[in-house]
Amino acid sequence: MPILIPLSKEEILMKFDSSIFKAYDIRGTVPDQLNSEIAYRIGNALAGYLKPESIAVGRDMRLSSGEMLDALVRGIIDAGVDVIDLGLISTDGLYFAVGKYGYDGGVMITASHNPKQYNGFKICRKEALPLSGQEGLDKIQLTLEEDTLIKSPQRGNIHRKDISGDYAVHCLSFIDPSLIKPFKIVVDAGNGMAGATLPPVFEKLPLKVFPLYFELDGSFPNHPASPIELENLRDLQKKIAEERAHFGVAFDGDADRMFLIDRNGKQLGGDMVTALVADNLLDKYPGETILYNLICSKAVPQLIERKGGKAIKTKVGHALIKPLMKKYNAIFGGEHSGHFYFRNNWFADSGLIALLVCLELLSRSDKKLDEKVKEIDPYFRSGEINSRVASASDTIEAIAAYFTNGEQDRLDGLTVSYKDFWFNVRPSNTEPLIRLNAEADSKELLDEKTQEILKIIRS
Repeated sequence: MPILIPLSKEEILMKFDSSIFKAYDIRGTVPDQLNSEIAYRIGNALAGYLKPESIAVGRDMRLSSGEMLDALVRGIIDAGVDVIDLGLISTDGLYFAVGKYGYDGGVMITASHNPKQYNGFKICRKEALPLSGQEGLDKIQLTLEEDTLIKSPQRGNIHRKDISGDYAVHCLSFIDPSLIKPFKIVVDAGNGMAGATLPPVFEKLPLKVFPLYFELDGSFPNHPASPIELENLRDLQKKIAEERAHFGVAFDGDADRMFLIDRNGKQLGGDMVTALVADNLLDKYPGETILYNLICSKAVPQLIERKGGKAIKTKVGHALIKPLMKKYNAIFGGEHSGHFYFRNNWFADSGLIALLVCLELLSRSDKKLDEKVKEIDPYFRSGEINSRVASASDTIEAIAAYFTNGEQDRLDGLTVSYKDFWFNVRPSNTEPLIRLNAEADSKELLDEKTQEILKIIRS
């Protein structure tokens, strides 16, 4: 029977920075915000919260991830819980393992796309359901604040498991590999985990792949593994042009997010990838429900409805969209940020599966990637524009009062819609920022309205 041990003054944990507890994960800089002692406490607290028989643990290639894994595992097994050590994997690989093998929870040690000095923990419970700031992470934070440890007279055991073969088979099950054309594609792994997870899948397909930065290296010697930022795509764009490739693909550090770049070097937003995946899935599974977050282009729900599917709009954030996927039994869900969720993947996200579904769509089509997107996307978008403000709530109310003649909703921040233009403003979860996203029927209208909104925000 595990024993709760209040710590003596000599054992009390040094004060930790509570800001490491985010809305959807735990993340901070090493060693000032995260260190081995805090990792140990997080593992121990997680075991106490979930009360599991076993927890799967994986890590990315960051320089501090090995140290973090060792400490986290010690905290878990000291509580009497077994650990399945998955080794170096992607975040979507961890979700797969938790769902496939029935583990009671999982922890991925990663800071995703953040610079090399960061690390963190993405945590899920049984069936790959994520813990969030209001669903579990808050309880772990409280345990750290109360300085309570769980010590079991019977320590847990550590088992090692290689999931790479099973995961490749699982991802390929979403498509018919025999349909895939011999595309020439450039893939930038950014020295992240895609360099390990993609080869077992690609070797089963007739693709001509030009790999960039597939070597696992947590120092990120070539560029940050954050492909949403255009400056990190320059090498990929150059290689696409050199090889006259059909298109390019970029993954972030933990390889759960995927971005497509067309033959002209233009990055597709996550919403356009959502539309492409939806296009293929609705051909194969007519009438299904698909979720999209409210920052996505209105081209997304329009395509879903045109193809006979049911489109449901959600708030932003993976910890929010996954339970809704389950509630509506949605076959697929997509976010503008590059996260793509699949019902047959335990409602968890996978950039690799999204890539495969897009490959199948393009293989079934006589159109190039950019031609396919042009066919479904007539709109102009601002991208996300961040502004620092004194009070996010006051700023949003000022905007609402100014745009009273538009259709307003408060699903997530404030969305105001007109016939030829819409925008959303919402506060950041972690900083005093307002995030603006806008879309219009013309570039002129987009520029005019964006400046009009920014004038209110920044006045």
